[in-house]
Amino acid sequence: TGGDDGPGAAAAFAAAGHGAGYELRPVALSPAEQHGFYFGFSNEVLWPLFHDLQSHCNFDPGYFASYDAANARYAASVAAVAGPADRIWVHDYHLMRVRAHLRRLGCHAPAAFFLHIPFPPPDIYVKLPWRRELLEALLEYDLVAFQTPRDRRNFLDCLRILLPGVALAGRGQPVVLARAARGDVRVGRFPIGIDFDRFEREAGHPDTIAAAEALRRELRGRQVVLGVDRLDYTKGIPERLLAFGAALDRHPELRERVTLIQVVVPSRERIPQYQGLKERVETLVGQINGRFTRPGGWVPIHYVFRQLAPHELVAYYRAADIGLVTPLKDGMNLVAKEYAACQTDGDGVLVLSEFAGAAAELREPALLVNPYAIDDVAAALWRACTMEPAERRQRMARIRRTVRRHDVFWWVESFLRAAFAADLSAFPQPADHVHGPPVQRLRSR
Repeated sequence: TGGDDGPGAAAAFAAAGHGAGYELRPVALSPAEQHGFYFGFSNEVLWPLFHDLQSHCNFDPGYFASYDAANARYAASVAAVAGPADRIWVHDYHLMRVRAHLRRLGCHAPAAFFLHIPFPPPDIYVKLPWRRELLEALLEYDLVAFQTPRDRRNFLDCLRILLPGVALAGRGQPVVLARAARGDVRVGRFPIGIDFDRFEREAGHPDTIAAAEALRRELRGRQVVLGVDRLDYTKGIPERLLAFGAALDRHPELRERVTLIQVVVPSRERIPQYQGLKERVETLVGQINGRFTRPGGWVPIHYVFRQLAPHELVAYYRAADIGLVTPLKDGMNLVAKEYAACQTDGDGVLVLSEFAGAAAELREPALLVNPYAIDDVAAALWRACTMEPAERRQRMARIRRTVRRHDVFWWVESFLRAAFAADLSAFPQPADHVHGPPVQRLRSR
């Protein structure tokens, strides 16, 4: 957080956590610390690199020092309240070095780490100047967990190359790294889920149904294609717009029959690359609408640049005939799962990037696309728009079964069981369709 960590901030956090079953405590960061730690190392180094977009990286030498100092600050806050019987769960790329600092502070409570974003392959990861420091910091945790088999495999490949003092053997989940001094490190994958029942319940609420029907009336019954994204260059929004324009160009029969609603949630607008992305998106929307808009009220793209209220978002999900989820790279992408949960009539089609983590679970019933291949995405859009109702329902039913089974409660329970259970048989074996090599145990040489 910014600002001070005095009584006012502590009171505000206490109020926010009241009744939720947990307590919130602020970690104060000065503007300079925010710049170096959050806007700098986290979002100008790790975020683009881990999404295979190293050309966006700014390897400023001062950023890592800020990142490490901020991680030490978080570790001190945890150590002040954690006892030996507590369990510590650290989330995401911003805080990879927290456990290393906890050990220096004498806090040895069991700790696990979950990475929400992808982990890059070795040929990209090795470009990071602080590559060993981060790998060694991750190996301080008792469990290091990823979204997909691909991400776990990339991590293990990086260990092989950069920390050659370990050998791999065995099969199944988890991978175990034997550390002579500090015990084993477990390495697993746990695809994050959503609260399926809540989304389904809200989608079936009479107010949501009425809002979705009103939206469809405003669009005069045309098929609705929906994209929902945070403003970020990893989401593939310009490529998606180009693909939609290409579909209208190649398939004139779609004109005046299909409308794309593209929701973009403002994010990180202080970073120059994000300002440029916003300008490019708005230019493309204007160009495509300028080319294809026809008298009588049809505008091909409805562009919404704001945060939707939860009930609005669910209404959009329910109204959409096609969910268009085409990130260039994503750890999971919960929009795909939220869209499916809200398709209570079972009639939607999901067009999904093969580079989204969700593709590991949904690759067969979804229409998988390479978001860089504009013509292929355009062809998938045409197929989705012309798909027979029976096939639509069969595909969506399979997606919904998977999303319901691996919901957020399954994710939390399976992660905690795997992180802290003594018996490795507690590790879940999530169903997926991405199979890596049977390399499963790491041992010191």
